[in-house]
Amino acid sequence: MKNVKNLFLNDKFILAVILLNAVVIYLQTCAIDNIWIQTIDMVCTLIFLIEMIIKHKEYGVKGYWSSGWNRMDGILVLISLPSLITFFIPTSHLDLSFLLILRLLRTFRFLRLLHFFPNVTPVFKGFKLALRESYAILFCFFIMIIVFGLINCSLFKDIAPTYFRTPMTSIYSVFRICTIEGWYDIPDAIATATTPAIGSLVRFYFCLLLVMGGIIGMSLINSIFVDAMVSDNNDDVKAKLDEIEKKLDQLLEQKK
Repeated sequence: MKNVKNLFLNDKFILAVILLNAVVIYLQTCAIDNIWIQTIDMVCTLIFLIEMIIKHKEYGVKGYWSSGWNRMDGILVLISLPSLITFFIPTSHLDLSFLLILRLLRTFRFLRLLHFFPNVTPVFKGFKLALRESYAILFCFFIMIIVFGLINCSLFKDIAPTYFRTPMTSIYSVFRICTIEGWYDIPDAIATATTPAIGSLVRFYFCLLLVMGGIIGMSLINSIFVDAMVSDNNDDVKAKLDEIEKKLDQLLEQKK
């Protein structure tokens, strides 16, 4: 019994099961599916479920769910359980389409591979810090997109309904402009439907929007985000430099 428990607590064994399950999911997505592949998928799901139960007994409920990685693993296991139901219950005779939709969520098991990579935890800590440091500029950026989306919807919904028919499509079109990729298609579509003078003004207006949102706005967001991501490393370097400086001061005092 102890050997079984150690097996399910072994990260290498769980990693092998995750990789096997990833191959199975890939084959099923490619429409390569038979009873053997379904059985392997079911066995993998059972292994993940048993692993979660054993870890609950080993660490306790509070201890298990206090870990961020365990919370992610546990949620992924729970949303994978519909795959077991659809295996034992023939869905051809019952309306279990909602279970089939939930069964697709098992693809999120790929996320379990993340915490097997070395040094991935500091990366996520840096990402969390970057979000906390840059949420204000991100919020302002999205407010700007919404405002210009509503303005453009009022101005151009009849001229270019493909891009500005509704507020949501208009907001999405403004977001496309801010990402720079293919931004010129939108002002060109409006310009061809209007007079040359208005078309020139429209192009100038969207060029300003591109500069404000796509160039200045995105560059500012990227710089703040990257600076926050590496701030932990900068703090470590600064601490080491301070320590070296203190040792140098001690050596100078000893020489005096």
